[in-house]
Amino acid sequence: MQSFKKYVAECIGTFVLVLFACGTAVAVKCSADNPAGYLITALAFGLVIVAMAYSIGNVSGCHINPAVSIAMLISGKMSFGDFVGYIVAQFVGAIAGGAVLLGFFGAESGLGTNGLFQGDVWLSLVIEVILTFVFVLSILGVTSKKAYSNVAGLVIGLSLTLVHLYGIYFTGTSVNPARSFGPALFAGGDALTNVWVFIVAPLVGGVLAALVYKFLAPKADD
Repeated sequence: MQSFKKYVAECIGTFVLVLFACGTAVAVKCSADNPAGYLITALAFGLVIVAMAYSIGNVSGCHINPAVSIAMLISGKMSFGDFVGYIVAQFVGAIAGGAVLLGFFGAESGLGTNGLFQGDVWLSLVIEVILTFVFVLSILGVTSKKAYSNVAGLVIGLSLTLVHLYGIYFTGTSVNPARSFGPALFAGGDALTNVWVFIVAPLVGGVLAALVYKFLAPKADD
């Protein structure tokens, strides 16, 4: 029953992320040519994480991102069964969020989807791997000690804001396969065709962050 509650929490959290953060991007017409919309969108993503971390964090850990979950799996902080449950829940929540966005804004709005930088698949992959690596590394660091638990949600939210401030210009910033897939499913077109980039790259970034943190983290006898 406790595992089911975790999955429900992850579903709700990812739904809120897509609805409020991607919805904000649409509402403020986020683009590199619109500084106010750019900043507001970056803050929206960060603030959603802060809100969810302090509401569902004590239930599921508030991953609401497959890249975070795969890093936690590699780090030995969750079982494979829970990993699968989290991934399914996250994608279900993101799809539900995308469906609501479709009803609010219509597919022609883009629904806050991601896009290739200069039409270049490989460059976009590299950018997203780097962005996700930085984001997930910060999560692994701040969740590594109980002493940081009171500020963890704030640090993670600010970290997500940071990668959005830098990354929106390039790809719109994914760093989250579920967040990208939900809106793309309903937006269709190039967003759906290229969504694999924003699924693969964040997962690679999450894996790399977990491996690097395993190497860097101090051992008990250090």
